[in-house]
Amino acid sequence: MPELPEVETTKTSLFPLLQQRVQAVKVRNASLRWPIPNDLEKLVGQRLTELKRRSKYILAEFEQDHMLWHLGMSGSFRLCQPNDELKKHDHLIIDFEDQQLRYHDPRRFGCILWLDQQSQSKLIDTLGPEPLSADFNASYLLDKLNKKNVGIKIALMDNHVVVGVGNIYATESLFNIGVHPAQPASTLTPQQVEKLVIEVKRILKQAIELGGSTLRDYSNAIGENGYFQQTLLAYGRAGEMCVNCETTLENLKLGQRASVFCPQCQPLKLNKV
Repeated sequence: MPELPEVETTKTSLFPLLQQRVQAVKVRNASLRWPIPNDLEKLVGQRLTELKRRSKYILAEFEQDHMLWHLGMSGSFRLCQPNDELKKHDHLIIDFEDQQLRYHDPRRFGCILWLDQQSQSKLIDTLGPEPLSADFNASYLLDKLNKKNVGIKIALMDNHVVVGVGNIYATESLFNIGVHPAQPASTLTPQQVEKLVIEVKRILKQAIELGGSTLRDYSNAIGENGYFQQTLLAYGRAGEMCVNCETTLENLKLGQRASVFCPQCQPLKLNKV
């Protein structure tokens, strides 16, 4: 699933569409996670005025209407020319003045919705702070974690605690500060929490600078791959040697997600030290 850096990179790669007017809209397959609205034709004639990101959602603001886009598990946007060959899973086509925008999604878990009061309250209003914002700080996180006895990795990936810290970036952050992914969240010391906040911000900023992670088929809207995967020290490396101590990295499942860790560098501590 595209995580925060991939969504941020996708958003910025769509900036060439800003201030362009919609010429036509075609829905080839409306069956996504929720059906694509059947009244997208009202976008015709409107300029795309702004693109924002909230968590893993892209907020597309047109002159009169706003939309909420999510890439789901396998979704992607592509900037194309009208005569470019269509692909089987190109579900939505929006013609702008200079380029064509296509939404491609083989697994169809993404969403293309109007951004209204109902979708805001359902999908956005209950989300935690952005990890790169000032609201995500050690004081805030310590307060949240003190109430949670789940593993720290599960807590860190909870969008009600902080948004957008997916499996890759949670795994790398915990490895880099030496905290076991299954350590109960409430047992982290203030010093560990402060290190974790700093590391999460650093990892996400680096990932954005490198265009995100291309592990399977991710690329941004102009076909560029990400390169953060080349820096991975833990994620996806179970069975390989730890870069710090040469202990074999192990894997466990937390919340149905693979969690790679070093048993030497990330010892499991069940109580505060």
